[in-house]
Amino acid sequence: MTKVTIATNFGDIEFQLLPELAPETVRNFVTLAQSEFYNGTLFHRVIPGFMIQGGDPNTKKLELRSQWGMGGPGHNVKAEFSSRSHLRGIVSMARAADPDSAGSQFFIVTTDSTFLDNEYTVFGEVTQGMDVADKIVNLPRDQTDCPEQEAKMVKVTISE
Repeated sequence: MTKVTIATNFGDIEFQLLPELAPETVRNFVTLAQSEFYNGTLFHRVIPGFMIQGGDPNTKKLELRSQWGMGGPGHNVKAEFSSRSHLRGIVSMARAADPDSAGSQFFIVTTDSTFLDNEYTVFGEVTQGMDVADKIVNLPRDQTDCPEQEAKMVKVTISE
C-alpha cells in the first residue's frame, strides 16, 4: 500500500493511493510528487461543505494569482472512472470540462459528494488528517473561493 503525506502549514494529511482504481493517475501523481512538483503549491480553492483543491504550479507565484486554477504539469491524464463513490476523505483529480484534461490538480472531498461519481477520477482515500482538511476548507475565502490565508503544501512525500 502506497501512502502519500501532504505536510501543510496546518498539519499533515495522509492518504493511501488506489492504483487498482486508477493506475495511470496514481503513476502520474507519484511521478509528480517524487519530482517535488507539489512542494510549495497551495490549496487554492476551498468550498465549505464540499472540498479543498490544490496542485496548481501557478500558486507558487503570487503574481500569477489571476491564473490560479489553470496550471498543470504540461500533460494530461486520461480519465479512469470507477464505481468508488466520492464520500468524505476521497482524493480525486480536478479537471476542465474535458474528462481527459486532468494533469496535476486534485481535490479532497470534505463532505459526501456523490454527484461527482463517474465524472471524476478517484485515486486515493485519506487515512489521517481529515481534521487538517476541515481546518483548510473552513478558512475565510474570497469571492473566487480562494482562502484568504495561505494553505500551503510544504512537502508531499510518497512512502510504502
